[in-house]
Amino acid sequence: MTTVDPGAPAAEPGTAPAEESPAGPVPAPARGPAASVPASAEAAAGPAHAPAEAAAGSVPAPEKGAGGYWGVFRVREFRPVFAAHLLSVLGVVVAEISLTVLVYRATGSPLMSALTFALGFLPYALGGTLLAPLADRLPARRVLVGCDLVCAACAAAMAAPGVPVALLLVLRCAMAFVAPLFQGTRSASLTDILGTGDAYVLGRSLLRMVAQSAQLIGFGLGGLLLTVLAPRGAILLTAAGFLGSATLLRLGTRARPARSAGPGPGAGPRVSPLAGLRAVLGHRRLRALTLLCWLPPLFVVVPEALLTPYAAGLGASTAALGLLMCAMPAGAVAGELWAGSALTARTRSRIVAPLAAVSLLPLLAYAGRPGVPLLLGTLVLAGLAHAYTLGLDQWYVEAVPEELRGRAMTLLSTGLMTLQGVGMALAGIAAEFLPVHAVVVSAAILGTGAVLLLLVEVRRSDGPRSETGPTAK
Repeated sequence: MTTVDPGAPAAEPGTAPAEESPAGPVPAPARGPAASVPASAEAAAGPAHAPAEAAAGSVPAPEKGAGGYWGVFRVREFRPVFAAHLLSVLGVVVAEISLTVLVYRATGSPLMSALTFALGFLPYALGGTLLAPLADRLPARRVLVGCDLVCAACAAAMAAPGVPVALLLVLRCAMAFVAPLFQGTRSASLTDILGTGDAYVLGRSLLRMVAQSAQLIGFGLGGLLLTVLAPRGAILLTAAGFLGSATLLRLGTRARPARSAGPGPGAGPRVSPLAGLRAVLGHRRLRALTLLCWLPPLFVVVPEALLTPYAAGLGASTAALGLLMCAMPAGAVAGELWAGSALTARTRSRIVAPLAAVSLLPLLAYAGRPGVPLLLGTLVLAGLAHAYTLGLDQWYVEAVPEELRGRAMTLLSTGLMTLQGVGMALAGIAAEFLPVHAVVVSAAILGTGAVLLLLVEVRRSDGPRSETGPTAK
């Protein structure tokens, strides 16, 4: 399963990513403090009301009795964020399919066609590293709307007749370049809208599940669109989606000041990208949690990257391959939905360590070279283990200082996307020399070892914050 960190305007190839993708699913009240859910009366004030409160970036008082996923939707400011996310994710998926077809028709080259997908990954590391300071130096709404407008302009330019292939690829790179800034800023701004408690965890989970689901649906939708529209026409729909997202964010969210306008570690108006990186990764606990977010997806993408050659070796049909490709993301959505709906905030925190520790173990079933039915169950089970990410999100947001939140979230998304690309590439290289099943089993063993070491480091660096933090009360 390609892990998605919600909020990115450019989605990752594969499932994702969103986030992002762009890289980012309704139950009883949260058992943690209700402080994370704003009152509907205050949230309904909208961008034009309560200017002093908006300027401070404060979170309104909780609404009594609100909770769970429906409770998040009761926050008026979250609804346009959710709708904007859905528009941008669907738009980008349609654009990726359309652009791939457009480039292939223009060049007749499978390599150039595949490169349009690769360009969703390649600029991520550069853009995330160079642009991360802007996530805290500029007001969040300005950053989000600006990124959407950049992507809308790029998509509109792609749709213009006669655009050469080289320029199409440059425009695709530009969209991917700003994606991590958008993704990190949106994740950080969710704390302004929902607080840092249980509502934030559920809101982030919703965006992530929508990103996974929308991409699965979006690839099918994109294929259907191309039966009635030319590729450039479909890309125009992407531009319209980004403009719609920008409008929703501009009119539906409050204006808040930048997080770090003054001096501080890695902060200030002249902070360099490397200084921001040091500020985030220089903190022992934050570094351990960042790595715990980054490394498991590096290994879990291995079976997804090698699914086609493995299915070919089984003699599986194209329909079976499609079903297998949906298995892990479907399991991930189901796991998150279960954790967010059925578990309390305290329980979600407590299952992070045990579930993360065993999350890659289902892949050991590859040692027996399973057929399609058993492989389907294995991949669904591996996806279900993704439920631990809700508790991990809570640990992470509690560990990040507010003035570094935008940079930390941007770098988190950057590393997540980049390492998934690295994991896919390494899996392909290893499969040139080893049988596919051996590569997947090796990834499961190495990944489990890495996760266990990181869990030890997290505990040594303060222990699970949520055991003593506010959400555990």
